[in-house]
Amino acid sequence: MKAMLFAAGLGTRLHPLTLSRPKALVEVGGKTLLEHTLRHLQSDGCEGVIVNVHYLAAQIIEWLNNHPFEMEIAISDETDLLLDTGGGLQKAAWFLKDAPFLVYNTDILTNMNLAEFYRRHCDSAVLATLAVRRRPSSRYLLFDENGLLCGWQNAKTGETRLSRAVPNPQALAFSGIHAVNPAIFNFMPADKQVFSMIDVYLYAAETQSIQAYPHDADTWFDIGTPAALEHARMKNE
Repeated sequence: MKAMLFAAGLGTRLHPLTLSRPKALVEVGGKTLLEHTLRHLQSDGCEGVIVNVHYLAAQIIEWLNNHPFEMEIAISDETDLLLDTGGGLQKAAWFLKDAPFLVYNTDILTNMNLAEFYRRHCDSAVLATLAVRRRPSSRYLLFDENGLLCGWQNAKTGETRLSRAVPNPQALAFSGIHAVNPAIFNFMPADKQVFSMIDVYLYAAETQSIQAYPHDADTWFDIGTPAALEHARMKNE
């Protein structure tokens, strides 16, 4: 099992903390977010990880050089251009193209069983499996009665994008963790460098099965704001 770890973000919502360090190196419970996610992947059986970098990339690379792990770690350098989630994954395709893989946001802390999540995906005839929760969010993924992706909705603006029209879709919030087949690269635009994985999933869902993986029983923290960071620190002392 290999994984893509997104660590290239600007971390603007965590200013001023991230003015001098990348969000991946912010600490919770005495460990950086990067260490939390890498140790989680390693303990659940991951054998190789590719980490994308952009903002303050040298700090992340130096940290990785000084903190060895028992798995292969590669760097996908986006220093010249931040590629968003879809473009970032496409750039890392060389590392991931041989078997199903995980995608994991560095600013997510969870105790979700990644090995079980990966097995569930591999045992299903789907293109991708998206970890989701029933929680308040400004944006939701929409799923049909069989738990297959059919759209996306912005709860604040009411904007809705449908891959397929279905009655009464279920709205679930994305958890920032995916399991994906390499065939996903066939659904990425050949003429664009910068694009979102959500756009790729919505396009692919017109003809392919992309399933929900609810994991409400797990602990889960999104370290996106100072308040969220403080909450995570209180719960992970």
